[in-house]
Amino acid sequence: MRLNQKLQAVWESATVALADRVRELKAEGKHVIALQTGDPDFPTPEPIVEAAYQALKDGLTHYSNSRGLPELREAISQKLFQEHGVHYDPGAEILVTSGGVHAYFCALNAILSLGEEVLVPDPAWMTHSNVITLLGGKAKHVPSEPENDFWPKVDAWEESVSPKTVALVINSPNNPTGSVATEDYLRKVVDFANRHDLHIISDEVYNAILFDSQRHVCMASFPEARDRILLVNSFSKTYAMTGWRIGYLAAPAAIVSQALKASQHTITNVSPFVQKAALCALNDADVAAAVSKMVARYQQRRDMALKILKERSRVGIDVVKSKGAFYLFLDIRKLGMPSNTFAKRLLDEALISTVPGSVYGVCGEGFLRVTTATSEEVIEAGIQGLLDWADSQEWGN
Repeated sequence: MRLNQKLQAVWESATVALADRVRELKAEGKHVIALQTGDPDFPTPEPIVEAAYQALKDGLTHYSNSRGLPELREAISQKLFQEHGVHYDPGAEILVTSGGVHAYFCALNAILSLGEEVLVPDPAWMTHSNVITLLGGKAKHVPSEPENDFWPKVDAWEESVSPKTVALVINSPNNPTGSVATEDYLRKVVDFANRHDLHIISDEVYNAILFDSQRHVCMASFPEARDRILLVNSFSKTYAMTGWRIGYLAAPAAIVSQALKASQHTITNVSPFVQKAALCALNDADVAAAVSKMVARYQQRRDMALKILKERSRVGIDVVKSKGAFYLFLDIRKLGMPSNTFAKRLLDEALISTVPGSVYGVCGEGFLRVTTATSEEVIEAGIQGLLDWADSQEWGN
């Protein structure tokens, strides 16, 4: 049987595969505590749902502008200017996409040729590397350290670049670690990209989910890098709209015109009634209030989980204190068990689902990702159950 060689080199999404496994176990009647998926447990705010419903009733069920509804692109442009002081021409520099993954896919299509390299921090969300491979490029992993908040040092970036390198990826707030890059660090990344004439793909889908008065720094806010930034964002995480599949790419017009081709030949256009829902998400005051409440709950959940872990630190499990997004990166290195083995046994023996850090890269080994995008009851039961299981084991160190 002849199969696509590129796809054979791409890993199945670990989080999606885990979610499928959890569904199978639940179908067997087993009670699984699911801490693997970054899908908000909050309902999509009601005004957004009503906007989509009204659009359906109004007949917005046909093809629409392949770049996105003009009024939505205008609203995205206004939001970027109001929040980050950056201006994007809604007519030429914004493309509405089918979620953040599709925005990233289209962005890479616009700049990546066969055999070229893209630098990806390690650890990183696995899709960042897999889409590069899917498109015939090479993902070059740049190592980081927990002591540096899992951001690669400048020397590591420099050691990884080559004449074939065309871009780098940055993701802040970060999945899986919850780290938030400082302005000083991002400026160093910009200086590095300028020195080597690289594009910067900035995945900012968690930009609204920040804790402890952290500030998100938009990569496009550095004037000296404006023409090399490909800004990827999504409505999924901020507005609890993961199933709606809508996001956007903001980039220089020449790049968007190329990305548009990739979008037209994959999805044609985003459903117009979904775009009307996204427009409501950006403009409705009640939605803004709902988002603030969700972010506050995410921080409360993080604090609760940290408190439990601190009180029971004797089992040898530490945690990287997240500053944004809705994940905790648990440090199990002291236990001496590979993260994949730990996660598999935890699911098989305790029915608690987590994501092994090794799926995010070599530097993710020794860690587990757990989500706080689920209820307080599930988080508490999951963390306590994980610690109970760890306490019951005989560790060889």
